[in-house]
Amino acid sequence: MNEILYLECASGISGDMFAAALLDLGADQDILEEALASLPVSGAQIRITRVKKNGLDACDFDVVLDDEHENHDHDMQYLYGQDAVRQEAAEQKASEKNTEGHYSGEKVHEHRGLREILQILRSGRLSEGALSLTEKIFRILAEAEAQAHGITPEQVHFHEVGAVDSILDIAAAAVCMDNLGIKQVIIPQLCEGRGTVRCRHGVLPVPVPAVVNIASAYGLPLHIVEENGEFVTPTGAAIAAAIMTGKKLPERFTVKKAGMGAGKRISQRPGILRAFLIETEEYANRDKICKLESNIDDCSGENLGFVMECLLEAGAKDVHYIPVYMKKNRPAYQLNVICSPADVPALEEIIFRETSTIGIRHMEMERNILERKVRKISTAWGPVRIKICRLADELRWYPEYEDLAALCRSHGIPYGEMYRAVEKQCRESQDITELFRSEE
Repeated sequence: MNEILYLECASGISGDMFAAALLDLGADQDILEEALASLPVSGAQIRITRVKKNGLDACDFDVVLDDEHENHDHDMQYLYGQDAVRQEAAEQKASEKNTEGHYSGEKVHEHRGLREILQILRSGRLSEGALSLTEKIFRILAEAEAQAHGITPEQVHFHEVGAVDSILDIAAAAVCMDNLGIKQVIIPQLCEGRGTVRCRHGVLPVPVPAVVNIASAYGLPLHIVEENGEFVTPTGAAIAAAIMTGKKLPERFTVKKAGMGAGKRISQRPGILRAFLIETEEYANRDKICKLESNIDDCSGENLGFVMECLLEAGAKDVHYIPVYMKKNRPAYQLNVICSPADVPALEEIIFRETSTIGIRHMEMERNILERKVRKISTAWGPVRIKICRLADELRWYPEYEDLAALCRSHGIPYGEMYRAVEKQCRESQDITELFRSEE
């Protein structure tokens, strides 16, 4: 069996709905609260409660803002009031922008650039996986906002997205994902409304430009419904883009657990995001990946080595070069990158920026993978991470190279000898032997 997260987004998706759904699914609340408390932001408190939505019991993740940081995100009259367009036009005509880009006479809203937000995140005590996912979500948002406003991602100054509540929403989403250890996420469709919504830029059409840009860049499956209202927020769209690995549900599956996250905005729809942990034998060892290829005949070895490092740091699953001969008998290298579909745009941008190539081949593939888990064990020389895979009833274990190499250097032991010692310990470890069996 293999666990897959299935998101039913009949009422759209937002950051707080997603975090609440994963908490209801079993993410550790104490770990989440500790991680969020470590971030150097002020003006908000976290409140996690149970609420009723259309008579259904759901988890509610709420970032409670003080007066200075309030951004009207859940104020339905502000967002959708019939006089919103006239009111916005009057405000813009009557008010002059101050030097910080805020309207005079209004409460000060925090505007933060991407670099500042990333510094806030890196100053906290987020796990490596949670930090990586949080940064990925914010980069997706920055690219979408930059495209909408005709500027670069570095020039983007976030308003609602960069405010305290959204920083905490996105960090919470990433912490919960990392805590649950989910690797595969299926999103068949994101239901979105129509009409207009009011934000700090004015009154915008729904779907808002940032959501449209994210959906276009990452292939999000949007479904426009008849109701007026914004059901998919830019934060929700960015989260979906960052974690989605597939759009098609298996024909048969069993539900291991379900969670419901409550939304704050009021509409005809129930305002919940349902998250299911599902299991399926048929698709247990399959997932979707993309392969990027490019032939390069005029880059130095140092240049190509640097490109490999950049691609792996940006999330590529594997990078390798194959020696080839091109036209006119030119010796060259074929660059091959294996990645998740969601990472394709960012990795292609690195390849174009860092190499001389003018074209990249893009292929979507289905692969079979062994069920695997990563555990850290203690040895006489120090801790070592072990990748444990299962093939039918057989367990295989592979010590992490970097961990072994570090121990070899510090203790002066040959690599082969260290590998055999750790392998023997794995074979004799009752904890590893029972790892999969105990979860069946």
